[in-house]
Amino acid sequence: MRMIALLTVGALLSAWSGVASGAEVDHVGMAWVPGGAFTIGADDGPADARPAHQVTVSGFWMDATEVTNAAFARFVAATAHVTVAERVPDAASFPGVDPSQLVAGSLVFTPAGTDLTEATAWWRFVAGADWRHPQGPDSGIIGREQHPVVHIAWTDAAAYATWAGKRLPTEAEWEFAARGGLVGKRYAWGDDQTPSGRWVANIWQGAFPARDDASDGFAGTAPVASFPANAFGLHDLSGNVWEWCSDWYRPDAYARSLAIDPHGPQDSVDPDEPGVAKRVQRGGSYLCSDVYCRGYLPGSRMKCSPDTGLCHAGFRCVSSR
Repeated sequence: MRMIALLTVGALLSAWSGVASGAEVDHVGMAWVPGGAFTIGADDGPADARPAHQVTVSGFWMDATEVTNAAFARFVAATAHVTVAERVPDAASFPGVDPSQLVAGSLVFTPAGTDLTEATAWWRFVAGADWRHPQGPDSGIIGREQHPVVHIAWTDAAAYATWAGKRLPTEAEWEFAARGGLVGKRYAWGDDQTPSGRWVANIWQGAFPARDDASDGFAGTAPVASFPANAFGLHDLSGNVWEWCSDWYRPDAYARSLAIDPHGPQDSVDPDEPGVAKRVQRGGSYLCSDVYCRGYLPGSRMKCSPDTGLCHAGFRCVSSR
């Protein structure tokens, strides 16, 4: 008999560690980010992270960690929210597709080979994969209450933020927070990838994409706050899971950015997928490897359609009050 790991909401709620509910903002579990001027982007990074330029952000509160499974369970219990990954796709949006193929699920990293040019072969749509079942219906999150919630689409993250009386960070806020007051450093923590010989972020070590040797202590997601906080008191802004920002994605966004409290462009263009609007993601994930993806560097950017969740995509929230 196939054993399906079921989510017990009550167990998750007992492990919940203090995310606000309702309209009032509760700063428990948040850290104050003082704001200021900094250089966003990286002239030696990908083309869409250029030109590096100075912007100023106002002070704000930010969740000290990524939103956890326990916290997201509280939101679902309070609102009955159904994530995008849990919904059966609307047949009208997929004309010509056999209705039997329209099932709820999400994309899971399951590399079939080691060819770094075949990234699309690393991902598989898994029916029944969602935030409760990160690897598919036979998986679960009991015992993983303090891991970041994943398979979260932008629309799910925005719904949670609204419920919590918060919002998603702008891309500029996110990078300012990630840098933790450091100036001109390659990594969010300094210039040495492994200070004192230790990994300080959950990324991939080993032969990508075939084997993660978990030199940092984790293969897959790590419980939040497994690594030291930066000077603002924020954890895991490099690696672990990609984090949604409020900004629409354009590759030329930095050429037209506002100088004070930039909030991104008014629309989205992605030449790689014309006609598909994207939102910005930041921070990289446990799948970031120096041989392929350096998204965990503070000046790097990623993009994804707002109706897509992945096994390495989560979020955190901010508040201006």
